[in-house]
Amino acid sequence: MPDIDLHRVHDLGLAVARGVAEKLAADLGRKFALRGSWKGNVLHFERSGVNGSLEVSARDIHLSVSLGFLLKAMKGSIERAVLAELDQLVPAVKPKKAPARPKKGA
Repeated sequence: MPDIDLHRVHDLGLAVARGVAEKLAADLGRKFALRGSWKGNVLHFERSGVNGSLEVSARDIHLSVSLGFLLKAMKGSIERAVLAELDQLVPAVKPKKAPARPKKGA
């Protein structure tokens, strides 16, 4: 079971979401010294004490991270850093409003 499991729904489409995921991976790679490689639309990454995946689709982004024993103590700060990065790069999808119903007798 992953220590960090984040899911973000978006309406960017696959090509834009893949670009966002690549930027996210580059930014987090610099911050946490991660190395990774893409297999299809899934980025697998690792470093000593960390491994995980970043899966991208046309509708969502799913990040799953397992932390080694020493890094589990830093889980909160790592998760906050990743969430801040996601918030900057992936706009929240706002629920669509139902169309207004015409008033009776109108």
